[in-house]
Parts: sequence; C-alpha cells; structure tokens
Amino acid sequence: MNFRIWNFNKAEIIPSEPDAVSTDAGKVYTGIHSCLIGYLLTINLFTMRILFLLLAIFIATSNFAQYSIEGKVTSKNGEILPGASIILEGTTLGTVSNSEGNFELKNVPEKTYILKASFIGYVTYQKEIQLKTNLKINIELEEDAVLTEEVFVQATRAGRKTPVASSTISKEEIAKNNLGQDIPYLLNTTPSFVSSSDAGAGVGYTNFRIRGTDANRINVTVNGIPLNDSESHGVYWVNMPDFSSSIENLQVQRGVGTSTHGAAAFGATINMQTNALRKDAYAEYSGATGSFNTWKNTVRVGSGLLGDHFSFDARLSKISTDGFIDRAYSDLKSYFVSGGYYAKNTILKLNLFSGSEHTYQAWNGVPSVRLNDDAEGMKEYLDNWLYSEKEYEEMVNSDSRTYNIYTYENETDNYQQDHYQLLFSQQFGEYINFNAALHYTYGRGYYEQYKEDKDFAAYGLENITIGEEVIESTDLVRQKWLDNDFYGATFSLNYLKDKSDFTLGAGWNKYDGRHFGNIIWAQYASNGEKDYEWYRNEGVKTDYNIYAKYNYALTEAINLYADVQYRNILYTIEGIDDDYRDLTLNRDFDFINPKLGIFYQLNSNSKAYASWAIANREPNRSNYTDADSEEEEPTAETLNDFEVGYTFQTSTFTIGANAYYMTYKDQLILTGELNDVGAPIMANVDDSYRTGIEIMAGAQILSNLKWDVNATFSQNKIMNFTEYVDNWDTGEANSYELGTTNIAFSPNVIANSILSYEPIPFFNLSLVSQFVSKQYIDNSSNDDIALDAYFVNNIRASYKIHPSFVKEIEFTLLVNNLLNETYETNAWVYSYIFGGERFKMDGYYPQAGTNFLFGVNIKF
Repeated sequence: MNFRIWNFNKAEIIPSEPDAVSTDAGKVYTGIHSCLIGYLLTINLFTMRILFLLLAIFIATSNFAQYSIEGKVTSKNGEILPGASIILEGTTLGTVSNSEGNFELKNVPEKTYILKASFIGYVTYQKEIQLKTNLKINIELEEDAVLTEEVFVQATRAGRKTPVASSTISKEEIAKNNLGQDIPYLLNTTPSFVSSSDAGAGVGYTNFRIRGTDANRINVTVNGIPLNDSESHGVYWVNMPDFSSSIENLQVQRGVGTSTHGAAAFGATINMQTNALRKDAYAEYSGATGSFNTWKNTVRVGSGLLGDHFSFDARLSKISTDGFIDRAYSDLKSYFVSGGYYAKNTILKLNLFSGSEHTYQAWNGVPSVRLNDDAEGMKEYLDNWLYSEKEYEEMVNSDSRTYNIYTYENETDNYQQDHYQLLFSQQFGEYINFNAALHYTYGRGYYEQYKEDKDFAAYGLENITIGEEVIESTDLVRQKWLDNDFYGATFSLNYLKDKSDFTLGAGWNKYDGRHFGNIIWAQYASNGEKDYEWYRNEGVKTDYNIYAKYNYALTEAINLYADVQYRNILYTIEGIDDDYRDLTLNRDFDFINPKLGIFYQLNSNSKAYASWAIANREPNRSNYTDADSEEEEPTAETLNDFEVGYTFQTSTFTIGANAYYMTYKDQLILTGELNDVGAPIMANVDDSYRTGIEIMAGAQILSNLKWDVNATFSQNKIMNFTEYVDNWDTGEANSYELGTTNIAFSPNVIANSILSYEPIPFFNLSLVSQFVSKQYIDNSSNDDIALDAYFVNNIRASYKIHPSFVKEIEFTLLVNNLLNETYETNAWVYSYIFGGERFKMDGYYPQAGTNFLFGVNIKF
C-alpha cells in the first residue's frame, strides 16, 4: 500500500515504501473498507499541522464574549416566511428561518455587524447591529415590486438544507479575480478543482477537472439551460470569453448533485446565473494588461428599472494575448445583451450573448524529451519516424518550455457561438412558481492545418502524372468544419409551503451537428475543385428528461430529500469520417437517476448530511467514432455516489468535511491502444472507484486578517486494469494485466489556501496558494508517465478609491506563480514497442513562470 508523507524540505509527496502496483499487483487492497483506510492514511503530517493550527485559531477566536441573535421573519402584513436566509455580512455565520419563521444564531462574538435577511419576492432587509448582549429582533420584509431572477436557477440549485457538497461563488468574488483569464482559472481555489491552460497562462483553450473527473463528465448550465456540447459533452470556455463579467453567481456541486438538464452530472455540476436586475442605471469599464502582451477591455452599461417594469443591460468585451507557449496567441471577442419585463409576479427576459475566438493551436504540448533537454530522446523522434527532419530540427533549436510543433502561419482555430435565451417566470399565489425557457445556440467554425506529403488516395483524389513521373502525394492546407444548431425548452414548477418544498421539472433539447472538411490549397490539385470537400457526416441528438425533487422538514432539525430523474437520449450519425470510415450509428438510451438524502441541523452552529445518488452517462461522439470496429462497442457508464458531510461554524470560524465514495460500473477509460487510424481508444472497465475526504475551513483571525483553506485527500482506482501497447514490430497490441491501478489525472492531494489582509480600508492583499500532488497521465500507474507535484503561489492586491467624478475606481494587481515554479498541469502519452524496445510519444503543457496582470475597474 502506498502510504505517503509530507516532505517539508523538498515540498513534494514521496512514497514511504515502493508502490504496491509496481511490486505486487496481487497484493493491493480492494473494497470500500480498504478504500476508506487508504485515504484516511493519506491525511498526513502536513494535514494534521493545518488542522492543529486551525484548532488553535478557533480556540483563540472563541475566547471573546459571545452572544446569541434570535428572532422571527415575517412579511409586512404578518405572514410567516419559512426558509428566509439570514446572514451576518462578512462572516461565515448564517441560517434559515424554520417553519414558524423563527431563527437563531449562537456564539456570536461582541462586534458590530450588518444583518441581512432575504426571501424570494421580497426586498432584502439590511441593518447594522452592535452586539453587546443577547439580541432578539423581529424582521419584517417588504414585498418587492418585481419578482427577482433567483427563480430561474431555483429548480437546479442546492439550497442550504440540500444534502449535497456545494460551493456558491458570488458576483463580487468572481469580479475580484476577473482580469481576462477563463472561468476555470477563476474557480481554481474551490475544493477538488484543478485547471489547465494549453497556452500556459489561462487565456485561450483551458480545461479543468473536479475530483479527478474530466470536463466532459461535468454538467454545466446557464440559467438552467444546458451548455455542454451534446456530442463531446464538454464546454469550450474559449468560445465564451469574459462570460464571467455577465455572471451574477454560480454554484459548483461536487458529486452527482441535484437533477439538472443536459449532459449527465457524472462528477460535478456548475450552475451559472447571468446578471440579475439592477434597479439603478449604471456604466462600468474594466481593463487589464499584463505579461505576454495580454489585454482585456470590457464595457458594461445598464438602464436600471424604467417605468417600474423594464430593464436593459449590455456588455462588450475584447481579450487578446500572445500566450506563454510559442505562437499560442488568442484574439477573443464577446457580447452580452439582455432586456427584461418585470412585475410583482412576472418576469419575461431575453438574453443574447455571443463569443468568437481566433487562437493559434497549442494542442500538441511539449514532448518530455524537449522539456528535459534529452538530446538522445529527441533523436529517437526522428529515428522512429515520429517527426520529420524539419520538425526534429525545429524541436532541437527551440526553447524547452515554450516549444510548439506548429509553425504554419495560419495553424489556427476559429469559432463563433451565438446564444439566444427567452426566460419566463410566473408566481401563482403565495406558494407556486412556474419557470419556462426557450433557447437556441448556433455554432460554426473550423481549424486550419498545413499537412505535408499526404497521399491523394487519403482524400479521395486521383494520382497525377507529370511527364513520366506519377505523383501520389501532395502538400496541402485543410480546414475541418463544425456547423451546428442546438435548441430546446425547459420548465420547472416549484411549490414551497410550510414543511414541503417540491419541484417538478423537464427539458427537451435537440442538437444537429454537421462535420465536414475542405482542402483550400494543395501543391498539386489533382481532380479536386476549389474548397474540395473530402468528407461529411451529421450527428443528431435528442435529449429529453423529467425530474421531481421533494425536500420535507420532518422536524425543525431534520430534512428528508428525494430526487428522481428520467432521461432519454436518441443519437444518430450518418455519413463518413475524414478517413472514409462509415459512421452510421443509431442508439437509444433510457436512464433513471434516483437520489436520496438527509440533512440534520444539530444546533445553530452545526449541521450534517448524508446522501446517495445514481448517475448514468451515455458514450460521447469520440467514444463511438474512435472505437476499434473489431472490438466491443462502448456502453453507458453508471456511477453510485455516497456522501456524508459535517459543518461547524461560528461568526469567526468554520470547518467542514465531506467524505465521498464514488463507485463506477463500466467507466470509460483510456486503454493505451490506438484504433486502425491512430486515434486513442476508450473502453469500459468493470469496476473502478474514487473515494476521498474534502476539508474546508476558514477563520477571521483578526478584524482585518482572514484565512480560508480547503484540501482534498483521495484514492482513485481501477480494478483489474489491462494496458495495451501497440507493437510496431508485429502490427498487434501487447496486453499487460496490471491489477489495481490509479485513475489518470486524479491527484491524491489537492490543497488551496487564501490568506487575506486588509491593512487599511479599501486595500486588500491576498496570498493565494495551491498544491497538487503527482498525477498519472495514463492508467498504468507508471511513475515515468506522470505529472510532477506542484505548489504555486499567487499574490493579489486591490485598492478602491471614491473620487468625486465617478462612483468608484478599483485597481487590481495579480502576480501569478510568485516563486517561479516550473510545472505542468496536463499531458498526453502514447506508448509503443519498436525494435523490441518500449518507447513513448507525449505532450506536456507547461505553465508560465512568474507573470502579472494589472487591471482597473471604473464605476460611473
């Protein structure tokens, strides 16, 4: 068993004994009990020191005089408002009113606070209180003249008493980090979250994983409308530059989470709400500049509430950068326009938003032999026909960390995606709310590539004869296109009264994607015409789901939760692929996804929950198109997710833990094998699991000093894994029975820290740190095929001023990778046997050294 300890001198995770997988695959532990032992043993000396320090801080901060705040929340006409949210602003302390409208906050230190109470359909209550003794206060909320937009995400959000591991990030938290980097980088310090950037600096193509789960298994919605691409299941954030400037808030649910629309939530859910109504007119400009010639310019304007019913908002953004990797530039543009009608019981809102991207390709990564200045290894790339003579010379003469194999001037990716959302909400009486949405997304674009010495036959072209010479190949420039439509409707009916909170929801969505390729230039044209099309296929996918959720307050302390979803998917493909394979496919899936949970409010400071959920996921497009025609076709995956959590909080300290056990049936994983045209194959494995514990803590150490930390300790295993390695000598694949191995890209430790200090009013200084332990690049648990652990520190400083000529000016400086850590966050690998030896071809994605972004935000 691979127990691990923290080495403070080397700042890395090291094995205390040889890895069990490499020494005796038959002696590895199995079963849930061994899993729990495994990850508990992973809570090492480093973790214990953090926990003891947090305990010391808690003891210190709890030695102040403490009082209680209790009261009742009603409307102006005396109606009881159960489920109202009550918080002390700037603290971790909050609660909700019970079925009688009563609430209580205990162990609150003596201090001045801003007490806030909110409830859908009512104006938020806000009052400054000076706590010097126990306080009793009755809160009367005034009915809002207009319905608020929280209703659009109410059906898919986890509430305070929903037994789900979740984190909600506010507009203010998003804004303070938004200097042009993509959304995955803005979420990088949330629990179990790891982000990566192809260009190395967070702008351009970025991706992320949560609990080791890749992005095409993570459900993403905007206002409850699916955002994941229906075929790949992924979200390409590069198509939505600066979308974070139009987000009111977002929620990350880890694990299966609550039922939602679109792609299966197979490891996490990200639920975004766009800008809510601002009743006063506004105008804002935000700009940023920094390393790698990075520039960001954003303008936002809004009309405020006109004639008590209408509001209009708009945003225009442009982001550009040269990127850290050679030629990995990005030119990104986007807009967001919204208009709404608001009444006391009605909202009708139209959102239009679009993003276009022009990026130079940095998809291939940097070979490890180039990263390590391995001259012999680079020569093997030439000797084994992996690289041409020209590519080899360029690699040898390049910078080891910024090398990019692509040199053709227009080796770019170009795509635009337009979104249209019509949102409607109607309040019927006191207890029932109805939401509905229509949506349409149009995407189109291509990536362009220069290809040398390609056979005419591979493109359906004829050989040509010049004189007596028969020419069978040509250099060419090709474009691979995707042109697609995605449209549908969603609705939810929400009932909230006394002890019952019930939601009925459904969605119907259809995707039509057209894939085709054009040759736009060739050294020898053969019989091809201008923009010759050599392949075309079309994928059509219809996704229907219906779900019901019920949260019942059994007692004042205990809430029971039940959630069940039925989902049907019809997926067809017609046409040929770029290698002329017939892609004809017709598949039909029916899934039932149940969820059960219990929430227990032990007292005003402590709460606990437990839950169980099932999720099913269909294979994505590439699982089908890249499958070996001679092997068994991929099938759907099933996840059983068990979670328990506990949180203790006071006004100055909070600590919580969430333990999870996620066991998979038929999980699709990379086998190491390639199909007959060189694409990596994913195959189902019978049994695999992820198990771990997430710890979240925060302390208001001083009135101007705050520390927030979170850490995940996990074990992620495949049982009885068989690795396949292509044997170029025999034309077959060698198989290796490896027993229990680690799931690729699943670090055993992820830890984040944010230490914030405010030495003077309006000036904030934060040290933001992240540690990620070693990650295997494939599923073989081979230590030579892994990403090294890394520990990265960033500093963020912000200062606000309030001059007479504008409302506010905020300056922000972000210094990334302060200590110039050399690290990579993502990679790929292909292993093969040639001449009786085993070799590998790979690509790593180096991240930038010390770099900075400086921004200014002006509110008029």
